[in-house]
Amino acid sequence: MKRLFTILFWPLKLLWRFLKGGLAVVSNLVFLLMVGALLVSLLYKPEVKVPEGCALVIRPKGDIVEERSPIGPLAEQFNRLAGVPLEEEIFLQDLLDGIAAAGADSRIKCLILDTDKLGAASLDQLAAVGKALDGAKAKGKRVIALGGGFNQSRYYLAARADEVWLDPMGEAELHGFAVVNLYFREFLEKLSVKMHIFRVGTYKSAIEPLIRDDMSPADREANAAWLSKLWNLYSDEAAKARGLDGETLRARVMDRNGALARAGGDSAKAALDMGLVDALKTRPEMRRALRELVGAGEGKGEFKSVDFDKYLQTVDTSYTSAKGKTARIGIITAQGAIVSGKGGVGQIGASSLLAQIDRARKDGDIRAVVLRINSGGGSAFASEQIRQGLLQLQKSGKKLVVSMGAAAASGAYWLSANADHIVAAPSTLTGSIGIFGAVPTFEKSLARIGVHGDGVAVGSGGLPANLATGISAEDEAAIQMGVERGYRRFLEIVAEGRKKDAAEVARIAEGRVWDGATALDLGLVDSLGGLEDAVAKAAELAKVPKDSAVWLRPSPMSFLEQIGMPGAKIRALAAPEPPPLAHARRELMRRYGFLLESGDPAHIYAHSGLGDPSDILQ
Repeated sequence: MKRLFTILFWPLKLLWRFLKGGLAVVSNLVFLLMVGALLVSLLYKPEVKVPEGCALVIRPKGDIVEERSPIGPLAEQFNRLAGVPLEEEIFLQDLLDGIAAAGADSRIKCLILDTDKLGAASLDQLAAVGKALDGAKAKGKRVIALGGGFNQSRYYLAARADEVWLDPMGEAELHGFAVVNLYFREFLEKLSVKMHIFRVGTYKSAIEPLIRDDMSPADREANAAWLSKLWNLYSDEAAKARGLDGETLRARVMDRNGALARAGGDSAKAALDMGLVDALKTRPEMRRALRELVGAGEGKGEFKSVDFDKYLQTVDTSYTSAKGKTARIGIITAQGAIVSGKGGVGQIGASSLLAQIDRARKDGDIRAVVLRINSGGGSAFASEQIRQGLLQLQKSGKKLVVSMGAAAASGAYWLSANADHIVAAPSTLTGSIGIFGAVPTFEKSLARIGVHGDGVAVGSGGLPANLATGISAEDEAAIQMGVERGYRRFLEIVAEGRKKDAAEVARIAEGRVWDGATALDLGLVDSLGGLEDAVAKAAELAKVPKDSAVWLRPSPMSFLEQIGMPGAKIRALAAPEPPPLAHARRELMRRYGFLLESGDPAHIYAHSGLGDPSDILQ
């Protein structure tokens, strides 16, 4: 009987083996095809043809960034195939290089700037792109800006164009600058969270949203001062590009509701009447006008053009090669909150940055370093660690130039103070010379749910500070003394680095934030400009050619670390929350997440409390 069943099931057994082996073969083939598709997408670069007399279409998608995402091309393609949503980003230097190359390219007749998908950008970044557009215009290129609507960041670029076209259903939303914070005192009180705050400085307002329900008079005064400077800077530049004066443009913006009423509620017509745009055109009308300007393209109804991303493949990008040069300038980018350790995406990890600085120090070909920094500060301990590393770099005979981006305040200024030269943009937010301590405790929150903390200590006057039992008066006094000592140390560092009297530094400190132009007047920075100017200064100090500058990138992440990595380019897929609660939670973590992540051993922070500087442009 057993033999009979063996004979009967033998064909089925053979079929199963065949199917099992076949499935393995098919799965391996599918995997190989996926790998092949990834390699083709990465390695295959079709020849880019730039037609004579064409338009270069610049259509930036996403936020403008100065540090490329840590996700490499292969991992990016893998994430896309796996369905992981990736946020778009535009590398600032790519924009500048492509526009500069187009200005000198005889094949390109005009530049078309379509800003509809442009995301966040800071004023100093927009100014750099605007300067590049001005350079292309000076070389005879016509620039046309078009869009379905312009917020303030998009309009700043559009204003640089020879013509601005707006969709008849759109608007140009100029309304001035503002700072709006969320305040959490009552919220934390309802949660029974006790915030122990230690600070020095009248204007050190970074921690105020945790202990107040409104903006303090001192913070209101400081914010109004730098906001006014930046709004005047923005409106003066935009007005000049439009053939107006700043006062005229500011007056029209103040009267924008009146202009809207006179236009019968038509926002596009109001923008036209205010002189913000030159023409109202639908998308088909825009394409027809561009066909008349440069001729017909290959597709039906299209105009002769080349896409910016494709054109960039034909351009030699800046700071990527220094062949044949034995004396070089290294550029290090540092962006985000300053924390101890390696740090994560969007953070300046002290050990990671120190490793880059140390490699530059040991590299005999590097004669100068430009530190491009964009940070509101963070851990005082980590800031001092980085400063010590920069001092060692200088002691090795290399020059250090700091290039400040949108912000370089508090801890970021702490580590910059001893540089051989500091370059800031007029719109840079810097200073904020002050520190604070913040320790949350949850003894009341725990008590509400029936959990109580208690313990015993020997060798001390009481229990050490902890989340469950709070902080004793003695420990609070000790932390406050540490904060005051840290503030005095901050003043000493600035006085030494900027060669100023300590009393003079104290007058401009107190935690106050300054715009770049005012910081220059106060002697906190040495000159105004961008990265290019900082590189030129480093070349001058080190006596090397300025075209010898190269990016010094951090050590790359492994492929596995990049796959599905939550971070700069990947949106967090969080559980749904009511919009107001979600906004409050995000804002609380965005502003104060560094308190949990900084790793400062003394809980002392040199942080300005500034949000994203690009927010004021929205």
